[in-house]
Amino acid sequence: MLQRLFYCRERRKHMFRHFRSDINAVFENDPAARSRFEVIFTYSGLHAIWAHRIAHMLFRRKWFTVARMISQFSRFMTGIEIHPGATIGQRLFIDHGMGIVIGETCEIGDDVVIYQGVTLGGTGKEKGKRHPTIGNNVVIGSGAKVLGSFSIGDNSNIGSNAVVLREVPDNCTVVGNPGRVVRRNGERVGDRLDHKQLPDPVIEMFREMQKEINGLKSEVEKLRQPVAGGETRS
Repeated sequence: MLQRLFYCRERRKHMFRHFRSDINAVFENDPAARSRFEVIFTYSGLHAIWAHRIAHMLFRRKWFTVARMISQFSRFMTGIEIHPGATIGQRLFIDHGMGIVIGETCEIGDDVVIYQGVTLGGTGKEKGKRHPTIGNNVVIGSGAKVLGSFSIGDNSNIGSNAVVLREVPDNCTVVGNPGRVVRRNGERVGDRLDHKQLPDPVIEMFREMQKEINGLKSEVEKLRQPVAGGETRS
């Protein structure tokens, strides 16, 4: 009985340490934060993280329905959906946060920054690990989608609206749809202005149409050229 009581007390201390570090993360990442009172009562991203920590604790104890009820209530209040099964490290900062979705088997490291509209999801109905693993010190820009069971390396940046479908090494910057690495260890990878490396079916269709138009123009010009005898081709 005493051992169980001691264990519960240590768990509460551990949770409160997490709560304090979450508040500190807001001040480290948001210059608009003025006071702890304001942060505690007005930051929806912080509320979503705290609700998740409680839901995750219940989820690990197999109180699945209660955990889901807490996560759904948090989603209703904040616009941020975090499955109670997701594992979140220390000092996660969610900026604004509306529309964020974090899947059940997602794992997020320490000191991660996530902006609004981000999806950390899966790509199918497979069982087991089906959501991404986010390393430490990662920044994920607004509207980015990271889909699948792979890792995003430490100190990496995912650009706004990028769609990442494969593993990203450490210290990389990823942009585009599908996402591609444009910087690694501070050095540029390839030509950032080479838009042909960002496949877009609409743009490719327009390029093909332009080629056909240019070919037709050349044919018309040839037909307009005078032939022997001074007459033009009809």
